[in-house]
Amino acid sequence: MKSTLLALSCLMLIISGCLKDTLETTYTYTLARPVYKTSAEVRSSIGNLPAEPVSAPGKMYLFGSYIFLNELNKGVHIINNSNPAAPVNEAFIAIPGCGDMAVSGNTLYADCYTDMMVIDISNPKAVALKHFVPNMFPDRRYLLGYTIDSAKVIADWITKDTTITNKIDFTGNRWFGGGIMFDSQTAFNSFATNSGQKANTGGKGGSMARFAISFAHLYAVTTSSLISLDLVNPEKPVWKSTTTLPWGVETIYPFKDKLFIGANSGMHIFTIDNPASPTKAGTFAHARVCDPVIADDNYAYVTLRSGTICEGFTNQLDVVNIANIFSPSLVKSYPLTNPRGLDKDGKYLFVCDGGDALKVLDASNVTNVTVVKTISIKDPFDVICWNKVAIVSAADGLHQFDISNINNIKQLSFIGLKN
Repeated sequence: MKSTLLALSCLMLIISGCLKDTLETTYTYTLARPVYKTSAEVRSSIGNLPAEPVSAPGKMYLFGSYIFLNELNKGVHIINNSNPAAPVNEAFIAIPGCGDMAVSGNTLYADCYTDMMVIDISNPKAVALKHFVPNMFPDRRYLLGYTIDSAKVIADWITKDTTITNKIDFTGNRWFGGGIMFDSQTAFNSFATNSGQKANTGGKGGSMARFAISFAHLYAVTTSSLISLDLVNPEKPVWKSTTTLPWGVETIYPFKDKLFIGANSGMHIFTIDNPASPTKAGTFAHARVCDPVIADDNYAYVTLRSGTICEGFTNQLDVVNIANIFSPSLVKSYPLTNPRGLDKDGKYLFVCDGGDALKVLDASNVTNVTVVKTISIKDPFDVICWNKVAIVSAADGLHQFDISNINNIKQLSFIGLKN
């Protein structure tokens, strides 16, 4: 015992001696300087371009025989899917800052930074901007520490790497230097580099969507609100209502006369008996994680995932009983790898799970949901099931599968990324 105490005392003396000095650590940062454009300049650049290869596939919307595939922050690919075995990439609509879209009739609704664009697509190869709704997404005005002027948007970033040294004075428990670089003259900011949906729509969006169309209304969610716009005149939407929600809203999914809203703290259910003014019904709360949601007549299916800005640690599928929409209740949770988007075809759930798998789950018995098939796909993001075809947006492109025979799923086509 004495020898142990002596050793510890010596160790403390050694450490004490070390603490008289400062410790230097280096960090590599990417510094990003925003490139500004006026909103008018951005709107003037909206329009047709020849078909472009897919580079950064995002969300999807199906309407008629077309797939509208988002090219993240750049626009929308128009893909003729009359034959899912041979889809044709027909045109590209340049829409800077676009991440979400929905289609009704001959009109495409798409976000463009803080505004929403209304675009006539009656001729997909000669689209026309008809109208825009300003400041519909005010939360996008705050980006990486910048508050953007209402007449401008950040259209691009100029980046460069730099290395800085931090000094730690252990005797005073203080940091010298700093982890964040900011130059007010050049506006640099930094961050460490190591660090029933059919109701009056005729189309279908994915579970990751922030736009939904139902009963001649467009519903959109920001991080803390639900917006309702009347589409009686499709080219000139009329803003009808804004409902405040708890912060952290991520997705919206319409089913019949209800809206299911996924947030990082729970799922909210709204009724749209009065489409212009959605009414809150109930909430199913869960741990703080990111969560898209879909629903059928009896149940909602919620995927929870970690490793995101939501900061949670849960990776699972929650099956929620919605027989009483005012008091939804958990039926059972099922562990998954790192799930994202999902959809349902009959009794089967299709879940984008983890970095390399589209999983098919038999949900005929909600108390015993089982995995029946795993399809290898690189980083699947979202899936839409339509007419016995599963359409998957993934990191490597757009996949389509024949799911008419669940025991013999076949790949129909694949649109890969440009080389």
